[in-house]
Amino acid sequence: MTDPSRTGSPQAAAPQAASPQPLPFRTAVVTGAGRGFGRAIAAALVAAGADVVGIARSGPELAAVREELGPAFTPVTADAADEALARDVIRAHRPGLLVLNAGATPHLAPLPEQTWETFSRNWHVDTRHVFGWTRAALRAPLAPGSTVVAMSSGAALGGSPLTGGYAAAKAAVRHLRAYAADESERAGLGIRFTALLPQLTPTGGVGAAGVTGYAARQGLDRDAFVDRLRPVLTPEQVAGAVLELALHPDRAPEYRVAATGMSAVA
Repeated sequence: MTDPSRTGSPQAAAPQAASPQPLPFRTAVVTGAGRGFGRAIAAALVAAGADVVGIARSGPELAAVREELGPAFTPVTADAADEALARDVIRAHRPGLLVLNAGATPHLAPLPEQTWETFSRNWHVDTRHVFGWTRAALRAPLAPGSTVVAMSSGAALGGSPLTGGYAAAKAAVRHLRAYAADESERAGLGIRFTALLPQLTPTGGVGAAGVTGYAARQGLDRDAFVDRLRPVLTPEQVAGAVLELALHPDRAPEYRVAATGMSAVA
């Protein structure tokens, strides 16, 4: 979730959610798979031929995804921030792709109205779960050629007033990606660590809350605020960006993602 006035201009073609190119892995794990970006990513991976293990706290949401996607989707109702879960899922399924998408909706309030508990909410979910799964991927380790995609945010670059520690938590996700990539290279593991930084969008749960909050902060009605974001990034386009990274090992390690395309983060 980023201040839309600070959003960068993507330059690559808009990502598509499906590709005829065969996947270089059989199994993927997607955290936060019950809705929003995670659900779209799971659907795109199943459509591309992968078996997907989807993790979320909501059993009913995961059951709905299973009903939609069929037996190629294995639901796991659990807290993605549980480090033992990360270790056990990697050990049991040996995924070739990890998509670390789980996250909390930030508390929307000016800084004087935040508490440490509300300010740090995203550190305890978004950042902590990326730490746990990244550590487990290195310790297992995943097979050479495996890819880990961590979902950061455009807020990590442009800031995110009104959302407590969200921007800093997402910046820490970028730090973990680079930290892990260096460790993989030093140990000769051959694991790719990548990150995506989606722009603010009303089509996801976190973004929808942010749009409502920012609109009120700027004295606009919600529709007028959304008009400033057009073209609007969709979950399917985020899923397409994940596939792009999974299929092309020569891609840059970090990309901004917008409705108009992907652009490498310098």
